[in-house]
Amino acid sequence: MTEEKTTIPPAVNATMRFILRSPLHGMVSKTITLITFTGRKSGKTYSTPVSYSQKGSQVTIFTHGEWYKNLAAGAPVTLRIRGKDYTGQADVTVADSAAKAAGLTDHLKAVRNDAKFYGVTFDEAGEPHKDEIEKAVNDVVMIRVTLN
Repeated sequence: MTEEKTTIPPAVNATMRFILRSPLHGMVSKTITLITFTGRKSGKTYSTPVSYSQKGSQVTIFTHGEWYKNLAAGAPVTLRIRGKDYTGQADVTVADSAAKAAGLTDHLKAVRNDAKFYGVTFDEAGEPHKDEIEKAVNDVVMIRVTLN
């Protein structure tokens, strides 16, 4: 993973955690969820706000961060989606570029504002440019959460 992507300042993450847990969540919760998981070494509980897309009981998240390493082997997670908590199991895709490309294409169609974070633009038909998707997946990890 290259670390050329900008990290989100801790104050922004803290503010988003507060908003997502409050009655004000509607301002952002259509495309931002709070994922809560247990650290694999520390045993501590962590919550981080992330962009997501959802199809039925499957939620897709992409990250440039290293925190995904806590989600090995179907780790249990809680997602706060539109003001409600849901439990599920995480499945992490690190190396399968084709799966990540398909997932990122679907995600960006659902959450177009995220395209700028991946260096992806859209063609006249509204499709993400395939060459840009293929480049973007080299730096990201895909997390799919199946909700219980």
